[in-house]
Amino acid sequence: MLPKAVYWDMDGTLVDSEPLHEHALSAALESVGIVPPADLHERVLGQAAGPVYEMMCAEFGLKLPFADWIRRKYNHYLVHATTLRPREGALEIFHDLQRAGVVQAVVSNSDRLIVDANLGAIGLVEPGLKTVSRNDVREGKPQPEPFLRAAWLTGIDPSRTFVMEDSVTGATAGLAAGMQTVFWPEKPMDGPAGATNVNSAAEIRKLLGLG
Repeated sequence: MLPKAVYWDMDGTLVDSEPLHEHALSAALESVGIVPPADLHERVLGQAAGPVYEMMCAEFGLKLPFADWIRRKYNHYLVHATTLRPREGALEIFHDLQRAGVVQAVVSNSDRLIVDANLGAIGLVEPGLKTVSRNDVREGKPQPEPFLRAAWLTGIDPSRTFVMEDSVTGATAGLAAGMQTVFWPEKPMDGPAGATNVNSAAEIRKLLGLG
């Protein structure tokens, strides 16, 4: 049976953008003489810019004001954003749900300019599509506010909603919002308790009743 609504995380779930985020973050660090740690990707996956910046200051001695640091990262990111592609199988699921009349939204921990650039790059510019960025809420993921805002925007009861996430941070937010949460990581790993782990687009299609 098809869900009433599906809310998609963007980076890494709907758009294959995590490598570019890592490259942009590394470029920003290297621009001030900081060598990025080998486990950078794992440490920042799913995190909003604010907590990542605080970690960089505390652990690596980053001295730049936040505005200067994020500008360096985004300048690098936006130059390359047009090369982004959807995660394999994700956009096809989105369009099949759309044709079936399922309400959908995009809920991201990224800033608005990144959300708009990413969705434009994969051609997902839909009239009336509800999107929630980090700029639209007081607290980002892992807090439930971003997903609850999507529920308010779409008018759908959270209990009748599926969340699609690739990070523990995001999946934790979906569960806290009282939504059925699907954890689709980039490589097999356990999600938070209560989430449904999947490892392929085919598994998601079956779970959502798309066949």
